[in-house]
Amino acid sequence: MPTESALDTLQQRVDAIEGGYEFLLAYAAQGLATDEGNANSEQLRTFLARLDEAIAGLEPAFREVIGASADAGAFENFLQVLARDAADARAALKVVLTRKGISSQLVDNLNVSTHLRAVLTDLFLLDEAVKGLR
Repeated sequence: MPTESALDTLQQRVDAIEGGYEFLLAYAAQGLATDEGNANSEQLRTFLARLDEAIAGLEPAFREVIGASADAGAFENFLQVLARDAADARAALKVVLTRKGISSQLVDNLNVSTHLRAVLTDLFLLDEAVKGLR
């Protein structure tokens, strides 16, 4: 049985990823040529940084929730997939975060990248799968 702390940490990461992705969808829809001088600029970069941080700790958070449960072995290969997908998504996020001006088009391209989408689908699958462990 996972600890409350492990479940809370996982939920915080899930919320940050889902919230970050929703913010990125809204930003992409604005049609901005750049974030420079825009009121959302700081907010955009904050959401991107939080998204990056949440993705970085997602696999360890799932590992902690799964712990030494009887089903832990069944999750191992997929946790390795999650780790690879997270690394790929973070590489894409770093490209966007290092741009001086972030356009809506760049964010839209990030949103549809298979790297970020893979993490989202991994997250949805694992989040549902670990419910049986709680």
